[in-house]
Amino acid sequence: MRKISMQEVERHNTPDDCWVVINDKVYDLSTFQSTHPGGSEIITDNAGKDVSNLFNEVHPKDIVERLLSPDACLGFVDEETVDPAKHTVAGKEKAPSRAQQHVLEPQAAGKTEGQQWQKPPLEAMLNTFDFESVAAHTMTEEGWGYYSSGADDEITLRENHTAFQRVWFKPRILVNVKSIDMTTSILGVKSSFPLYFSATALGKLADDEGELAISRAAAVNDVVYMLPTLSSYSLDEMLDVRQPGQTHFAQLYVNPKRERTIEYVKRLEAGGVKALFVTVDAPQLGRREKDMRNKFTKTTDVQKGDDVNRSEGVARAISEFIDPSLCWEDITWLKTITTLPIILKGVGSGLDTVEALKMGCAGVVLSNHGGRQLDTARSSIEILPEAVAALNGHDPSWRSRFEVCIDGGIRRGSDIFKAMALGASAVGIGRPVLYSLASYGQAGVERMCSLFKEELTMVMRLMGTPSIADITEEHVLYSNLMTHVPAQSRDHLQLDTYEPLRPAARLK
Repeated sequence: MRKISMQEVERHNTPDDCWVVINDKVYDLSTFQSTHPGGSEIITDNAGKDVSNLFNEVHPKDIVERLLSPDACLGFVDEETVDPAKHTVAGKEKAPSRAQQHVLEPQAAGKTEGQQWQKPPLEAMLNTFDFESVAAHTMTEEGWGYYSSGADDEITLRENHTAFQRVWFKPRILVNVKSIDMTTSILGVKSSFPLYFSATALGKLADDEGELAISRAAAVNDVVYMLPTLSSYSLDEMLDVRQPGQTHFAQLYVNPKRERTIEYVKRLEAGGVKALFVTVDAPQLGRREKDMRNKFTKTTDVQKGDDVNRSEGVARAISEFIDPSLCWEDITWLKTITTLPIILKGVGSGLDTVEALKMGCAGVVLSNHGGRQLDTARSSIEILPEAVAALNGHDPSWRSRFEVCIDGGIRRGSDIFKAMALGASAVGIGRPVLYSLASYGQAGVERMCSLFKEELTMVMRLMGTPSIADITEEHVLYSNLMTHVPAQSRDHLQLDTYEPLRPAARLK
């Protein structure tokens, strides 16, 4: 690759002719800038400069190679021609938290107007909703908008949790529950209990340590962490913090440029990842209006004529890197490029669950993407009995070679128990990890996970089930699962931490 002087880079300083330096390499972003998830302005305003400091604050070092075509890299910058004072863009000051930006709303916070919010001690966190309420104040507007938003009217976002309340317990008594054994295995990997940390994008929006802190916390709690494709740290950096004996799974968005996917999968295999969770419910990312409105309100100069509207939030432009043509035939192709077990993440029906089994997949994750894709899609706990019944009807011996996991809305140890009773192998959690990370860093994630363990221990003891194998369908009543009319009293913890969608006229 050729050496390029900084003076030559400087000449390419317009949106249509946009060069930048990132970590000593020169890139032509003239086409990419209009689809940048963070908006084109942050690139075009710094065209012709070294933007490494800005770039490294959010992105993993290898994302350029993963997402841009090789011809976007024009060469190395000649360091002798770089004047740091003139050519280098400084990093942004750390964005203020929502608590720093605004005085708390008295109704939401339970305080008098004008009173400053103070973060409670970690020991005061008694459940996952406590972490969410803290994160709502410690996160930036951008981070909160991206993490908390759901699709359209956010009906599915709320349903994911409330559906668990339509499953009721049938406890058994006089069972020896002095010793409770929550240990299990997920795809042959031992776990301290039937829960894993699901892949979530852009961990640095919660905490500077991002995915590194999540991985360390998973190791402390002896649970599996699923590495995200769209992470804030590079794959190598995430693998480097792996503890002795720790296992990682990996989530995969299939790239329209299949050679990129092949290269990334080979890196996952070389890194010792044990399973590949292929996201299949995102041929296009959903309309997450909190995220979209946040981006719009932060925009003062929306560029006219762009093919992609930069006001549509962190999530929308990522769609460019997800192949909407992905179909069942491609599962056969995926099996030719890897020996890793393939699990389809984002399955929403019994029919597709059986199809995944027929295609030779190792399992599915019943999921609606945390309520972030198709609003009024069913919750995973509702789909679960349908999927298990379909598998039983197709092949009663399916459990010997196929696993069914669920994610979305799991906030209590009782939710884990209900999922196990209805046939799940394990549950994945996403937002609880992010909110606890945003609130207290790695220590927060560790405490959040320990709370799940404490709650599940209590439920198993009170239900008369000393081990995971003892949990059966006979322990629950679920005939009301498909009845979507609320049948319970107000859920104060969920609704008091849930931030409703706001119409444009009420935005400040």
